Amino acid sequence: MSMTLTPDPATSPQPRHATRRWRDIAVLGGLFALVIAGLAGIAAATGWAETRAQLMRLTGGQVALLLGLSLVNYLFRGARWHLFARRLGLPTGLAQDMRHFVGGFAMSVTPGRVGELIRMRWLKRETGWAVERTAPLVLVDRASDLACMALILALSVALSAGGARMAVPVALLALVAAWIATRPRLLAGGVTLAYRLTGLLPRIMGRVRGAARSLAVFSNAPTLSLSILMGLVGWGAEGYAFHLLLVWMGADIGLWAAMGIFTFATLAGGLTGAPGGVGGAEAAMVALLSLEGVPLEVSIPATAVIRLTTLWFAIAIGLAVFPLAERRAARAQA
Repeated sequence: MSMTLTPDPATSPQPRHATRRWRDIAVLGGLFALVIAGLAGIAAATGWAETRAQLMRLTGGQVALLLGLSLVNYLFRGARWHLFARRLGLPTGLAQDMRHFVGGFAMSVTPGRVGELIRMRWLKRETGWAVERTAPLVLVDRASDLACMALILALSVALSAGGARMAVPVALLALVAAWIATRPRLLAGGVTLAYRLTGLLPRIMGRVRGAARSLAVFSNAPTLSLSILMGLVGWGAEGYAFHLLLVWMGADIGLWAAMGIFTFATLAGGLTGAPGGVGGAEAAMVALLSLEGVPLEVSIPATAVIRLTTLWFAIAIGLAVFPLAERRAARAQA
């Protein structure tokens, strides 16, 4: 009698996962190379000497301050993720939630940032909660970001000297999206209407409707107020970093104008659906700086530096934390 041995999935090699990991790394590298090539092309057209001179203005301490302000953003938004997790009833600690939140940055350059949903997979492995039970956590986190960025845009329009009026419709759109995403009855009713009209995917539609109804736990005033405050501090820190960078490069356009341009470009990049908003955010930032009278030899290096110290810095931290999050989740599941 012969016996067929089945390899243990916990110990056997997983070529699919390895292939996917290398593919993601290749996508990251390709996107980074494309952005650098595009900015370098514009810099070459305007003159390398001027661009290099602007970059040489920066000191190591100034770059460290930019990175520190980005860390403020990640820490406050990570603490907000923990607030939402506790409100949802997840049995997770602060360090655990911070690991999930920061580790998800490694997937920021997936289209629409859907790769960040890996946080729900980690939660399922470590807590046993099904994805439809943790989905409201991701939704309310994204809605809170939209609301905070819309508020910053509205303040920038009201307080900046130039008053970038084109930011108004984007701010309104972000606020409307955030409002809809936090209205459980409205979302559940929309899902029900979509199913009645199409009759498609009844099981998935039912899960989405259940997840939408779970948003009610986040609707109390203290939770919403504290989450908005955390988001404003976090995103405001990165906007302030952009203002400092422009001042250091000799292009002081004012605090609120700089914060408005940074926030608008970040939102505009996200609306393109491109991974991490790459390409769209940079183009919007350079264009808006040009409208403020900032020459290309300043706007190009400023855009490159702020994106390196925000988006790509977050991805680097996420890549460092990602293996730890994977090991902890796999150990908890085993």
